Amino acid sequence: MVGFYLATFLITLMINRKDQDADSYMVSGHNIGYGISAASMTATWIWAASFYAAATSGFTYGLSGPLHYGLWGALMILFIYPFGVRIRKLAPQAHTLGEVINARHGSSSQLILAVSNLLGSLISLMVNFTAAGALVSVLSPLSFQHGVLMAGFGVLAYTFWSGFRASVLTDVTQVVAMIAIAVVIIPMVLFAMGGPEVLIDNMSALTTEQADLFSTTAILEQGAPFFVAVLAYAIGNQTISQRLFAVRQDLIKPTFITATISYGAIVIGLGMIGLMAAINGLEPLNGDTNNIIPQVVSSYLSPVMIGLFFILVIGSLSSTADSDLAALSAIVMTDIYGTNIAKGRADPRRMLFLGRLTMVVATTLGIVMASFSLNILVMLVFVGALWGTVVFPVIASMYWRRVSNTAFTTAVLTGFACFCLVRFELLPMTGAIAVLFELLASLGGGVVIGLMTSGFLGKQAGLIAGLLAALTLAVFCVDFLRDYTVLLSSLVAYGVSTLVCTGISLAKPANFDFKLIQQRTGNFNHQSAMLSPSEGVGSEQ
Repeated sequence: MVGFYLATFLITLMINRKDQDADSYMVSGHNIGYGISAASMTATWIWAASFYAAATSGFTYGLSGPLHYGLWGALMILFIYPFGVRIRKLAPQAHTLGEVINARHGSSSQLILAVSNLLGSLISLMVNFTAAGALVSVLSPLSFQHGVLMAGFGVLAYTFWSGFRASVLTDVTQVVAMIAIAVVIIPMVLFAMGGPEVLIDNMSALTTEQADLFSTTAILEQGAPFFVAVLAYAIGNQTISQRLFAVRQDLIKPTFITATISYGAIVIGLGMIGLMAAINGLEPLNGDTNNIIPQVVSSYLSPVMIGLFFILVIGSLSSTADSDLAALSAIVMTDIYGTNIAKGRADPRRMLFLGRLTMVVATTLGIVMASFSLNILVMLVFVGALWGTVVFPVIASMYWRRVSNTAFTTAVLTGFACFCLVRFELLPMTGAIAVLFELLASLGGGVVIGLMTSGFLGKQAGLIAGLLAALTLAVFCVDFLRDYTVLLSSLVAYGVSTLVCTGISLAKPANFDFKLIQQRTGNFNHQSAMLSPSEGVGSEQ
């Protein structure tokens, strides 16, 4: 592990430090090429949870488990690219999605997005450090805390100086290693367990639900909540939008398509390890499904292959952790300091100092939080649902001039409040209350389908598909969905925020000129031409 981080640190020395400035530190000059951007997108999307949660899904839900985790995650990368193209067209020189929202609505909407991103990236950082601790404690004599500390300081060491540029450069080598090792390790585990024939003979070890490729339980408990969560993750997470603003504008489409294929192939394969463990009757150590992959690897592979697997997991969690650090620093530099404290007159050198200070503070918090050893899959769904409240207001704000700052903030806060009521069961899910939330969840399901359809087929097709989906879901959800709290709460977040945002936008419409977004965003090293969010004719009225 020390060797891995030392090698990664040496790679970052290739970056020319004379060219360091605030914009390069956050988005590398908005000019990253296809290969690096696709590799970086893939490496960022495959985080530690992709290993542990994919295996957990395969182990718990059987045949359909790997698909419900890997396939939906891959498709979400593909589905969001039309919206990414639109956002980049409106703000070609932006650094964060919050900066774009600030140019569209003002500080309050931007800070909502910034706070949700700070929380989400910190949780992601904690999850990746937790995964490192679990791996080290299972595969070595060292303790969980040793693994957490080594991962924290290792990632900080190579990311601290060059920020986002170090993150994308090391992502290339990390994703190449991940693909190469996964191609070798997964078949080796299969044949070490006896090969396809033995697994087929042992299929009787699976329950009826696990043996069903179209298991209703797997869809309702894993597939549907994850499907909803990753859409929110793709829109709300700064690590994704940071790469959107960094890649060359004409390469956005091939970058997202390549990342979709790479992510799906790797993660579905990892989920198969959990399925093979279930067929072979493996019992997770201490009842913790996060131990499935380390147990399988240590039981069926040679020491050399265990070492390669170790590099595979450390590479994946490090690529996401360094992306989280780069995202957190960009949020503090742009959303907090650049647009709200300096108000468009930021000192680039002070921005760099704040970005690096943010990385140190975030790493410390991530290490401390990792000591709680929380369940990875539950946290993943929670963060995704949290971002679910911002999906419709953000996308609507990029296309519909009537959406106002009041509509945006009220929709997000109301949606989040309703999500908490359902997710933490603060109200009894019985009678009229349950029916009300099930109808709101049906609307939320229609919103998800409608947004995905509109991205490729246009607004009219999206509206029709969304309405049909909402009506269909309403028939099946009432008196049924209340038993699936995670899915119910996630869809309620979408439904309520959409309902409130649309209602206020129709009742008190704004009349925004989208050309102002480009005028209000730009490079901080050349910011004399930038307008503040309150400047410009045609702003919200």
